[in-house]
Amino acid sequence: MDDPAITLIDKGSDGEYQARVTDSGAVGRLTWVRRGDVLTTEHTLVPSEIGGRGIAGKLVEALIADARAQGWKIVPECSYVAAAFRRHPEWADLLA
Repeated sequence: MDDPAITLIDKGSDGEYQARVTDSGAVGRLTWVRRGDVLTTEHTLVPSEIGGRGIAGKLVEALIADARAQGWKIVPECSYVAAAFRRHPEWADLLA
């Protein structure tokens, strides 16, 4: 499997990361809302059609990379993102 193509859709006060793979029309999503430089993650959703490929993890990795680059902090309300933060204590500096 090729790595999914991750796209950031930033609408200002909210947005999402989208993941697409070449062999499917299904889209994985990680949604968030923004207040200043703080992103609160809401949901990570990967359709079963493209599940089991590590797509949710890639969405979180994109969020983390952008947070580091942009100086954002993260409130992980999404249970998947919260679990990823527990698995990666090196991300603790990004917690709001």
